[in-house]
Amino acid sequence: MTALAQVGAVNLLGLAGLNGLAGQALPVTCLGAALIALITAVAYRGVQLSAAVQTAMVAIQLVALAGFGVAALAGHRAATPSLAWLNPAGFHHSGSFAQAVLLCLFIYWGWDAALTVNEEARDRTRTPGRAAVLSTLILLSTYLFTAVAALSFAGTGTKGLGLGAARNSADVLAALAPAALGGALARVVQLAVALSAVAALLTCIVSTARPNVSVAVHGALPRVFARVHPRFRTPTVATVFTGVVSVVLLAGLSLAGPSFLGDAVLSIGLLVCAYYGATAFACAWHFRGELRRPGRALVVKVLLPLAGGLMMLAAFARSAVDMVHPGYGTTSIGGVGGVFLLGAGSIVLGLLVTALLRLRFRDFFRNGRRTITDLIVTEED
Repeated sequence: MTALAQVGAVNLLGLAGLNGLAGQALPVTCLGAALIALITAVAYRGVQLSAAVQTAMVAIQLVALAGFGVAALAGHRAATPSLAWLNPAGFHHSGSFAQAVLLCLFIYWGWDAALTVNEEARDRTRTPGRAAVLSTLILLSTYLFTAVAALSFAGTGTKGLGLGAARNSADVLAALAPAALGGALARVVQLAVALSAVAALLTCIVSTARPNVSVAVHGALPRVFARVHPRFRTPTVATVFTGVVSVVLLAGLSLAGPSFLGDAVLSIGLLVCAYYGATAFACAWHFRGELRRPGRALVVKVLLPLAGGLMMLAAFARSAVDMVHPGYGTTSIGGVGGVFLLGAGSIVLGLLVTALLRLRFRDFFRNGRRTITDLIVTEED
């Protein structure tokens, strides 16, 4: 959320014509903190409001990307798309493949948020699962369409608009949109980029607060995290806590230097890879009883999650080795890359906190899977 707040703040300042402020840490940090506070308030007010706001922001993004893609493909300089661009065997070494896996995870991360609010869906037994599959298809088609359009329009050269140029790699849409759409419509694309960061902020806070309530209900977090608002029916302490921690981290990383925030973005892929992989292995272990009953359930609940977990593990290991190099990212400490330190350090910190929680909440770690120790606490008006 700290990295997303910075991305959203920088793009909103640029959209307002305040490019000078967009390059300064203090204005960006203040606006980023304001965005986190605003999104925290939206999430606090209820999942219906959050869904409506999210739908509006995603709709603007999809329209902007569709317009960019059509304009890029229709441009006089556009090359004819080729199936070779989609060849999965086109990687030259395993490092590139591992980076691609992390990029795919980073792209998908957040689009599974419907699963974290499954108990608040209208048809909780079918809607979340269908939403997860549908969001995957929408995301895949959107990114493929945009990527093919960008490749067709700009190519992979290292000069001019080429996607291989260093100045274009940080923000491809900002580099290509003016040439493809013109100045006025390019601002719509810039708005879409800003809204994508804000929408991801909302996804983060909604999908983080719900599991914290669940964990607290099962007795593995302080009971206060299980509080739910009586009217909005949303987590109160868990939502506000997530927002406050994000603002504190944003301020801390900003004081440490802008390079740390950039490396924080790069480290997210490693973190997502870790918890997606852990979830995949947990799924395979939970449904291990299907091994005695060959059929569709065995494939869907055990074999596919196990294969996904192994892929995550391989990508995590290779990426971690690459990130250790001090040249990976923009910071390093003691000859170790800052991206690795932020990613691996966050995981180690999480393990230490979990170890402390294990000592504090012994009942959960003995039988918490079978027993709910505390009911959800509904706050009074």
